Amino acid sequence: MSDLKLIEAVKAGDLPAVNELIEAGADPNQQDEHGWTPLNWAAGKGDASLLKSLLERGADLSRVGRDERTPYMIALAAGHAEAARLLRDAGAKSSADQERPYCKAVVLKEVRRFSGWVEGRINWKESSDEERPEGGPDALADDEVVFLHQDFTVTRSMWPGENVIFNNVTPEWQKFCRDELDFNPPDDLDLLAAAHEESVN
Repeated sequence: MSDLKLIEAVKAGDLPAVNELIEAGADPNQQDEHGWTPLNWAAGKGDASLLKSLLERGADLSRVGRDERTPYMIALAAGHAEAARLLRDAGAKSSADQERPYCKAVVLKEVRRFSGWVEGRINWKESSDEERPEGGPDALADDEVVFLHQDFTVTRSMWPGENVIFNNVTPEWQKFCRDELDFNPPDDLDLLAAAHEESVN
């Protein structure tokens, strides 16, 4: 079946026709002139029943159109939290992980309170005008600002993976970060809910 009747049925929100067309051999990953699949269109509509049906019948979660957006990204952009959650739970994040990087600035003495704290220097990059502390990593001052990232590593640089001073991520460390530092990185759905709340108020 080479026509786009399946995409048209998804656009119309006609679930029985969608199921019937796939049973008759329509490709659940067919693409229109924009490269969008039935799953992309269902994500844009925010129709959870269409999404579930397409996923059960082999729709590809990672297929993107010319705009390079996955169905998960389309649902987020359209503000459809339920659809985005369904796609996320089905594993729809792109392989490049499209979540925004998140970090929190903290004073070094706060993270040093953790009983398992051991500083190191991983992927360290000194700028030519940066003063090199004497005495190694322990010479970093207690009042220095460092960055706690969403993967729970700590860096001297605000860039993830650069100038890492702590990467021994354990459940105890994660609990310390949540309980003692109030560190709860938001995911895309949290950000979508916050944006919705702002628009309502």
